[in-house]
Amino acid sequence: MPFERGRRRRNFGFNREMHKATCADCGQECEVPFKPQEGRPVYCKECYQKHKPKRF
Repeated sequence: MPFERGRRRRNFGFNREMHKATCADCGQECEVPFKPQEGRPVYCKECYQKHKPKRF
């Protein structure tokens, strides 16, 4: 698919660099698509569901 005028082609998460982290809730090792910052909690997929804001 060629580039459209003024738009970038999305990769939809493929070939994304993953970083190892430890879940702040359950302590399980997980991988996240961003570099974790010290002092900010990181959650595994299951624990994130408990912490994410409710959508109306």
